Amino acid sequence: MRIKRTNPRSGSTARHTRITAVSAGLVAVAAFAVPAASADQAGTYGADQLRAAGEAVLDADIAGTAWNVDPATGRVLVTVDSTVSQTEINRIKESAGTNVGALRIEHTPGKFSKLISGGDAVHASSWRCSLGFNVRSGSTYYFLTAGHCTEGAGTWWSDSARTTALGTTTGSSFPTDDYGIVRYTNTSVPKSGTVGSQDITSAADATIGMSVTRRGSTTGTHRGTVTGLNATVNYGGGDIVRGMIRTNVCAEPGDSGGPLHSGTRAIGLTSGGSGDCASGGTTFFQPVTEALSAYGVSVF
Repeated sequence: MRIKRTNPRSGSTARHTRITAVSAGLVAVAAFAVPAASADQAGTYGADQLRAAGEAVLDADIAGTAWNVDPATGRVLVTVDSTVSQTEINRIKESAGTNVGALRIEHTPGKFSKLISGGDAVHASSWRCSLGFNVRSGSTYYFLTAGHCTEGAGTWWSDSARTTALGTTTGSSFPTDDYGIVRYTNTSVPKSGTVGSQDITSAADATIGMSVTRRGSTTGTHRGTVTGLNATVNYGGGDIVRGMIRTNVCAEPGDSGGPLHSGTRAIGLTSGGSGDCASGGTTFFQPVTEALSAYGVSVF
């Protein structure tokens, strides 16, 4: 999968190539919180087997796949989009070898992509994303968004005509992670601690089954639940992100970077997924607590 950004000036699709691979310390597939045990006739799998099965999916390197341990089944749930062939699924299984029984394959419609095109629209030089959360450190204000949005971006504007500057990128982490930060340079722009009309007062880690709401500049507000944690997503072209939150909330290009929250709590930043908001889909989010910690900022 390549990053697709809509150029509002020409109406053509521009391709943004990954510049550097950032290897920050995210929780990898290996960090599985399950009891240690050997596979038996009941089909239970220990931490080592689940770890090996997850690494086998990574080694197969099939674009359009995402995987995480599913605590409900005690297996590695491998979600494959519509571009993944049966031959490629067989390759994943062959890579797993004796641990193939620890895999559960699930199909999802559409194609995994980074949703470039949570909040209000923000514009870089040639693409549009969504503002995640306004944050601050002391009296200095910033906003968070996706790392695949900030990668290669300098100045950000609030309008497609690029007449009202917001600020400049001061940090970017993608792939492996998917978060970035922009420092406001325009002091006349109001900085609200809300997502839409919802006040955000704190940040929290996601939990399976949590009710969540996503907001983005393409599709607006949509709701759903957290269905998995510590997911690894292979967007293709070497763009692999880890430690993602898996949800059944829909999203579309341009929603990238937008906020995921649960009531007043900030939860995540939109990374990518498959499907659309007409038919539904699977969407993955960067945990916001990691970005807040990395940059030493807080919601308000």
